[in-house]
Amino acid sequence: MTFEALDWASGDVCVTFTRGVDPAEVFARYGADPDRSRDLDANAASGLPSGQFAEGMVSLLRSGSLGAWTFCVEEDGVIGSWPEPLAALSRGTEVYSILSTDGLTVFQYWRDGDCLENFEPEPANSPPPYSSHWWDRVQESLTEHAGTAMTPVVALVLDHLGLTLDDSTLATAWPTLTLAEDDAPSAPRGDSYAGEGPVPPGTVKIL
Repeated sequence: MTFEALDWASGDVCVTFTRGVDPAEVFARYGADPDRSRDLDANAASGLPSGQFAEGMVSLLRSGSLGAWTFCVEEDGVIGSWPEPLAALSRGTEVYSILSTDGLTVFQYWRDGDCLENFEPEPANSPPPYSSHWWDRVQESLTEHAGTAMTPVVALVLDHLGLTLDDSTLATAWPTLTLAEDDAPSAPRGDSYAGEGPVPPGTVKIL
């Protein structure tokens, strides 16, 4: 898969890959009502109201199964990087999460409610203070393909999982809905790990 076929991953986006859980259950674990989803292609999905509103942020979620894994691509939001939804998504299984925004890039790996990998993959950053299976691979990919945002990391995970989620695949119709941040599972106010950057592994465990 070439990076040119992953334009969707080059902007502000958050994507999760969950093993063995169907799209309806993925939506439910995000905190959304799966009965509200409709099969929409990318053009139709772009017409749904999402982004910043007076009442708060609203994310656009598109999900689908590819082999044993289910992706959820989130635009106009970062819910898929929060510890509470990731703990729920990973219950009884495993989840990869990749976040890319103007101010923050984060790679995470969760298994059965445990955060096992969580770091900001920037060239100037130091390795995480734990044994990481992904740090070197992620950093090498970003260094080799500098200036392409988190696209190399998305490609790295897709290759690792044996999946194809290129622009033409994502452009077709997939279950789609919007979700307000206030409706997503989150920690009580004041919790410094509620979507404010990497969570040290083991900090959050929700079963």
